[in-house]
Amino acid sequence: MNFRSDNVTGVSPEIMAALVAANRGTASSYGADAATKGLEKSFGDLFGCEVAVFPVVTGTATNALALATLVPAYGAIYCHEEAHINLEEAGAPEFYTGGAKLMPLAGEHGRFAAAALGARIDTALGGGVHWSKPSAVSITQSTEAGTVYPLDQVRAIAGLAKEKGLRVHMDGSRLANALARLGCSPADLTWKLGVDALSFGATKNGALGAEAVVLFRPAPAERQRLAYLHKRGGHLVSKMRFVSAQLEAYVKDGLWLRNAAHANAMAARLDVGLRKIPGVVMEHPVEANEVFLRLPETVIQALQSDGAGFARWGAADTNLIRLVAAFATTEKDVDDFLAAAKKRMAEAGNVAPKRKAGE
Repeated sequence: MNFRSDNVTGVSPEIMAALVAANRGTASSYGADAATKGLEKSFGDLFGCEVAVFPVVTGTATNALALATLVPAYGAIYCHEEAHINLEEAGAPEFYTGGAKLMPLAGEHGRFAAAALGARIDTALGGGVHWSKPSAVSITQSTEAGTVYPLDQVRAIAGLAKEKGLRVHMDGSRLANALARLGCSPADLTWKLGVDALSFGATKNGALGAEAVVLFRPAPAERQRLAYLHKRGGHLVSKMRFVSAQLEAYVKDGLWLRNAAHANAMAARLDVGLRKIPGVVMEHPVEANEVFLRLPETVIQALQSDGAGFARWGAADTNLIRLVAAFATTEKDVDDFLAAAKKRMAEAGNVAPKRKAGE
């Protein structure tokens, strides 16, 4: 019953097999190997356009390097207030860009609206050089609240950004989960809507440790800038074939979408079961593989004593918890948790928890 994160799982067998195969013999270093050289064709076929692909080993690096490629040091980056780049990357985007300012936007269920973005951009533009220059917008897909931006919302945000002269970045650490939910093509969710740079995640969905920065239809100068940032940032791995082999296996034959669809289905199973338990308060719609709910403190502690793994979301004493399903989550994992939650809520009198002050 470990739902703490989709980072707690092991590795997809297909990806482990690709690593074993990559371990045979020798290969050129620093990205000159066949697997790394082949990524741009694989990803170009996947997205249906010319791409530049730079493998890295952390999601923080993908976001920071992508934004540093698009944004000057005096620029402003607009994102949701709960975005990973705003709350959980220790200032990496600011550091890699040389000082660009993050401009958080509010919005229900992890999503901000184009209208809110437009108002903030217009205010900044009205301030001239006294304000950081509006330079990029970052959309998290799927969001930190476990929801998904519909295509029309991405289109509206990206369209507005382009009208105002901003570049568009997508944090896709859980892109596969969003695609599995929306049922569209990778192209339809990214560059066809105006996305310029994508943080392409794989680690949360079955890889050992592999992510990539993807530039769509890159200008030569932008490709070169990212190449130098990639090296300078310490992500030009000497034995890059082991990172690239994971990405190659991840997108081969739709593995990434099958893994994500399973994770989403397990989250949906949690959602359906939890809504049947009196007193459980669901915080957000469940649209991908994350589930947010409120439980009484006594129930939270009892479930932890039962061996259930989950994260409190926010303050250390919050009654808001997050459950994350993964490619390796089983129906038994879900059903065992639901049974434990039902039992513990009944023992607590099925009393619905209240929000704590400040939440």
